[in-house]
Amino acid sequence: MITSQENELLCRVIGDAPMGQLMRAHWTPVCLIEEVLDPDGTPVKARVFGEDLVVFRDSDGNVGVLGEKCPHRGASLVYGRNEEGGLRCLYHGWKMDIAGSVLEMVSEPAASGLADKVKHKAYPVKEWGGFVWSWFGAPDAVPDFVPPAWAPTADTRVTIAKVVLPCNWAQVLEGAVDSAHSSSLHSSDMVPARVDGAKATAGLWLRPSTDKAPRLHCERTGYGFRYAAIRRPINNAATHDYIRSTVFVAPATVLIPPNNLYNVANVNVPMDDTNTAFYFIAWGHPSQTPETETWRKFLRQTVGIDLDDRYRPLRSEENRYWQDRQAMKAGNFTGITGFPNQDVAMWVSMGPIADRTHDRLGASDLAIVEFRKSMIDAVKAFQTGKPSIGTGSDAIPREVCAFQAVVPKTTDWRAHATTWVWADGVERPEMEPSYSVKA
Repeated sequence: MITSQENELLCRVIGDAPMGQLMRAHWTPVCLIEEVLDPDGTPVKARVFGEDLVVFRDSDGNVGVLGEKCPHRGASLVYGRNEEGGLRCLYHGWKMDIAGSVLEMVSEPAASGLADKVKHKAYPVKEWGGFVWSWFGAPDAVPDFVPPAWAPTADTRVTIAKVVLPCNWAQVLEGAVDSAHSSSLHSSDMVPARVDGAKATAGLWLRPSTDKAPRLHCERTGYGFRYAAIRRPINNAATHDYIRSTVFVAPATVLIPPNNLYNVANVNVPMDDTNTAFYFIAWGHPSQTPETETWRKFLRQTVGIDLDDRYRPLRSEENRYWQDRQAMKAGNFTGITGFPNQDVAMWVSMGPIADRTHDRLGASDLAIVEFRKSMIDAVKAFQTGKPSIGTGSDAIPREVCAFQAVVPKTTDWRAHATTWVWADGVERPEMEPSYSVKA
């Protein structure tokens, strides 16, 4: 249980909101690289921490992230002409480069010198792991970009599904750190089986356990926390445990236990207080990690089929997320295709900002409690002048990763030796979507 004041502190990110200021002390994804792939291509609108932005790739192939509104009269630069090294506003022809310098003011006398006196808002940019990242913190204290745990090297395949959701970032993230819900909500897609660990098949993720009530152990760290959900395995239940260890990397990333082919993560970017850009990521060796089209088909997150051209779900509360009640009667648990869509239905149903003061939490909610406590503690510490959580010497060590394994009961999950899932020399077919439930 948290108070309404703590809930506000946890959720609000716009303007001077402390959580938003804490988050700005980290490099933040703005959009997908694929959205601004072409030099002089169509500018893209983005929104992060309540700030409206325009993203474009200039004639030389460099990406700019600028304030959306033209510094002249506030017209949107999203409609602008991307040409010859800059973005030109349609209204009066002012043209800005990726650094925010005004290159031309065709509506002003050449001798006015006004162009030299105007500097448009522009943010530092880094392209990595399929994202355009920007720094929204203090402009005089831009840190080096450090690759995230889910894109450790340039040759890592990072495959991303993007969904824009009409709800607060924290309730989305809480879904990712909640291991208990998967045994119910996703039970028709993450199916118990007599396997020796989590397996990815053509249309399902298999699990070696039927246990729906995991025991949770948690360990707080300088970068957030990691925890283990411990279940009874189907095989050797008397002597072994099935462990799924999840890592929360503050402020808004979760490393999810992998399957046998690739690793999984999600990143949750607050667009504002009540909208979130949710990114669901598969990453690993190119021979085993699905390509973008395959991944999005598997998740039911394809633009033009499941999403509109701005990555907003076509499934909604109004159409009940295309829920198939006949499929439910036939045995499908939710009747909603694509397990992220099952999550989305739950997250959005909580309202734009979930009221956590009415929650009744149990033993299976240990990670939820830890997330709330750790981030509220972190933001309060940040308000006193301490560094943002997970920065500097508290950044996540490179050896920390999520894992899943069936291990002897004597194993301490905290000390269990593990590493990323990577190629073992066996080529495997990539996933193909399963259509066991009609859309």
